[in-house]
Parts: sequence; structure tokens; C-alpha cells
Amino acid sequence: MTNGAQALMKTLVDAGVEVCFSNPGTSEMHFVAALDDEPKMRAVLALFEGVATGAADGYARMADKPAATLLHLGCGLGNGLANLHNARKGKVPVLNIVGDHATYHVKYDAQLQSDIETVARNVSPGFVRTAKSTETLSQDAAEAIAAARTAPGQVATLILPADVSWGEGGVPSAPLAPPTPEPADDATVEAIAKAIRSGKKTALLMGGHSLREPSMLAAAKLAVHSGVTLLAETFPTRMERGAGLPYIERIAYLAELATVQLTDIEQLILVDSKAPVSFFAYPGKKSYLVPDTCQVHTLAAPDQDILASLNKLNDAVGASQAQPKLQPEKRPGRPRGKLTAEKVCKAVGELMPENAIIVDEGITSSLMLSVMTAGAPRHDMITLTGGAIGQGLPNAVGAAVACPDRPVIALIGDGTAMYTIQALWTMAREQLNVTSIIFNNASYSVLNIELERVGAEEAGEKAKSQLDLRGPVINFAEMANGMGVHGVRVHTAEEMAKALEYAQRMPGPHLIEAVIPESLSGVKRRILPWMLRSLPSLPLSVSKALKRKLAP
Repeated sequence: MTNGAQALMKTLVDAGVEVCFSNPGTSEMHFVAALDDEPKMRAVLALFEGVATGAADGYARMADKPAATLLHLGCGLGNGLANLHNARKGKVPVLNIVGDHATYHVKYDAQLQSDIETVARNVSPGFVRTAKSTETLSQDAAEAIAAARTAPGQVATLILPADVSWGEGGVPSAPLAPPTPEPADDATVEAIAKAIRSGKKTALLMGGHSLREPSMLAAAKLAVHSGVTLLAETFPTRMERGAGLPYIERIAYLAELATVQLTDIEQLILVDSKAPVSFFAYPGKKSYLVPDTCQVHTLAAPDQDILASLNKLNDAVGASQAQPKLQPEKRPGRPRGKLTAEKVCKAVGELMPENAIIVDEGITSSLMLSVMTAGAPRHDMITLTGGAIGQGLPNAVGAAVACPDRPVIALIGDGTAMYTIQALWTMAREQLNVTSIIFNNASYSVLNIELERVGAEEAGEKAKSQLDLRGPVINFAEMANGMGVHGVRVHTAEEMAKALEYAQRMPGPHLIEAVIPESLSGVKRRILPWMLRSLPSLPLSVSKALKRKLAP
């Protein structure tokens, strides 16, 4: 007879879930055994749950469908929570399968017993369910998959008790179709069209699925026809970029710079996004970044049909036949001399191949990445949507599994790399086409900046030591080689370019450790808070020029 795990496996693949990123334990052994019975399910082992959850996130961002994670009890789910937070904030479809003790064992409160549902609701508030029986398990799974796939996408968690998994009498369930998203209604479209026709300075703030080519082209028609400014959220889930696509400026991370971008906007139209707020609260500064004089409209919420809504708006204002302005092909040139973060980004922009996937978790070191790659060949960019660091390397694993024919380039800060460094082992095991570039500046550089911005007192040696990664300086190249990934350490722009070219020629994963100074250090870091405070008192043209210099 078919047991619960076998029926569950069949239900998953019939619904299009064909990859499982796993870190199993005793309670999940029947699910593990069932993998042998289903050739359509690919199993990818991760050495840490945060790698499994981050890989499932990266996979779904590129495949536009969920992968499964297999996690061991509440502790395993807890270990994977940070990257599930990023998936939740990015509205990414992920299916968690979390093993639990057998139902009759729960009353004994064994060492690993925990309240898994409470842990899960932090990252999958829309769907958490504990399977109660083998007979109903597959229906539970079908409903979990449908929930994950319901627009705009979400994390769904199915808790699988061991006896439900091994029990006989399991019956696979047919896939359930998620509801079809609807476009904006006529009244909303007409109200926004009227606002645009008023002649007030208007911006479209785009996020989520609106940053794919069809929606971007539709928005670009509106920009050309009606003079609307196009802006993107700070950390997009996935953004299509490069030559032949519209250029859309991202909202800056630093609230002071974002305010410069928005200060003269009189009407802000949200498209699969929310009104911008500061990442953190700062003494004496606003958290809500939209100017008081700006009126906010919502064209399409994340659960609506974004492209259809934009097309309706173009029809309403007469922009449907406009020719969008597209980014011309332009490479930044080959860098030379002593290596800096900017030169690493320049090397990527100059040498990146066609159809690449960029995973950006370079934090302060990748500030120049967007401008250096704007005119590069077409590519997708994945960013740190939820702000919980440790996403980049696992995302690269998932993206490479989803798109094996596309090169993946992951730009990662040294501090964030250490959160999920185990991802390198999975890259080697699966022979994934990933080039990881680690910015090694031996510092939590962004926190040195934040120390100034939050108005903390003058930092002493003890405080500074908490933001310093020297003593010892980590050797990422050696760590990579130890996990089966070809690793090399580079100190000059010429070495950087040579290493990147080698990685593109040779199969398998590679790691390039770029030894660089901090992008914002010394005098620059001391001046930055003063400069940010002075922006409101400067002429707008000067403020915008400074913004382009600091965060283009």
C-alpha cells in the first residue's frame, strides 16, 4: 500500500513542485525514502536550514513556481526563519514541509518537542496547517501548494507528523488551481488617468511582478507619453534589467537620499508596491518618506493583474501606441589598478555574459553595481528584499537550480557570506553554474555608517570591535576550496577581470574573493552624516546631484 509520504510526493510533482531543498532529521525519514519512488522530484541537500530556505526562495524567484523545503521539527524551521522572512517580504511562493513527532508522541514532551505552528506563523501567516491523518495529508498538501501559488505568492507551511507520513492508505490529490488575479477596476483607472492628465509631477513606484519586461514596457509608454517618472522599490524581488529595457531608478536605501528622489513628486502611483518608508527609525527623522504634499494612488495591489492594470491605464490616457525609451547597450570599460568595490562592479558590468542572473547582497560594496550594469546585456537581478542578511549565497543556489542554462553571479559582503557559507558545499555537490564574488573589506561596513546615523555617542574601542571583522581576516578562497568550490583571492582590478573570465570559461562553481578597502571609510564616513543632514537646505538640483554621486 502507498504510505502518506509516497502519496504526498506524488501530489507535489503533479502540482508542479519538482525540487525539494532539504535538511532532514529522524522525523522526516519516510519522506526521504519516498524520494526514491518519484523520479520527477529533484532533492538538493543543504548543510544548514537557512541554505535550504534561501535556495527555495531563489528558485521560486526565477522559476515562478514553488519549490519545497524539508525541515526537521521546530528547531530546523527556526534555523531557516531569516530567509523565509525574506521570501515573505518578497511575496515569493515557497512550500515548507516541516516534520514533527508522531501524534501519539507529542504528549511526552520529548527534547525536540516545540510549538511549530507558532514559529511558522511568523513567516507564513496565510497558511499553516498540521496534517492530522494519512488519509487527508495529500489534500492538505494540495491546498498548501495552491495557497503558495495564489497571487502574489506566499510562504505556506505544512507540518508533517511522523506517523502521518509512515501510515498506510495515502491517496494522492489532484492539483488545485489558484484564483485568477483581476485587473484594477474602471473607476480606479479613470481616477488615476485624471490625476495624470492634471499635469502635476507624477511618479510610478513599481515593485514585485511589475519589474518584469512586459509591465516595464507598459510603464515606459506611460513615461514617454505623459512625463511620468518611473521608480522601483529599494530591494526588488526580481528585476529584469539591461540593454533594450527601460531604465527605472530604484529608491535609495538611505532615507535622506530617498527623500531627495521624492521631494518634488506631487502624485505617487503605486504598482505592486507600497509607499516607501525608512528601513529604520532615526532620531528626529521621518519614517514615512512620501512628502506631505504628495497624493498617493494605488493602481494595482500585489494580488491584482499588474500588466492588465497598466495596459488599461495606458488606454485611458492614450499612451498605448507610445514608443518606450530603452536603455542603450553600454559597457563601463575594463577596470585597472588597485582593487576597490567600484572596480569589482565595473568588472562585472564589463564582462558579464548574456542572460545572466545577478544576486546582489553586496551591501555597501555594491552601491555602484546598478549603474555599472545598466547597459550590460539583458539580465535578472535578485536583491535582499526582506533585509535579513544571509540570503545571497542560498538564493544563488536556487536560481542556478531553476535556470541551469543561465550563469549566476552572486555579489556578497563578507559579513553576510558567513551567515550561510555552507551554500558553497551545495554548489559544489550539485555542480552549479555560480560565480560567487565576496567583497572582503573585513568590516560590517554598513553598521559603521548606521552607528553615525542613529546618533549614537562617540564609539570607543569596545563598540568598534563589534563591527570589525579583522583579527582574524577571513580567507574565503581557502574556505571555498575546502568545500569543493574553485576559489581565488584577488587584490587588483586586473586579477579580478582575469578571475571572472576564467570562471566564465570553466564549468562548475567558482568563488572570487575581492580584497578591498571599505567603500565608505575614514573621512568619507565622517562627512556622510553631515552631508545627509544638509540635503534639505540645499537647492534641489544640488541635492539630486549628490544623490547620484552617492547612490546612482
